[in-house]
Amino acid sequence: MASESEDRDGVVAAPQHHRVLFENDRVRVVETSIPVGDITPLHTHLAPAAQYVVAGSHFVRRDPRGQVLLDTRKTDPPFEWPRAMWSESNPAHTLENTGDQELVVISVELRGELQAR
Repeated sequence: MASESEDRDGVVAAPQHHRVLFENDRVRVVETSIPVGDITPLHTHLAPAAQYVVAGSHFVRRDPRGQVLLDTRKTDPPFEWPRAMWSESNPAHTLENTGDQELVVISVELRGELQAR
């Protein structure tokens, strides 16, 4: 039986938006793709990951209760995607693509003992 954290993993909980491109015992490479106007189901990204932004503009991230955590249309200074970034972990959230182009991010998630380093 899968644990709650495994059930909320992006690939499991939101398979229409997350696709595994490659995996082994050290890394999992996941492509996240969210069309304009789409909202992902509640999901997590618990493994630390290097992320490469292919495309995207604005989004709204919400917590499990629907509270807005970040709306990139309202940031000061104006939000700009970095080309690459690091993420330690993302607890349960939804993501709404409020921009004018598909949001596409490639994540290289660390697995096993690499996470502890």
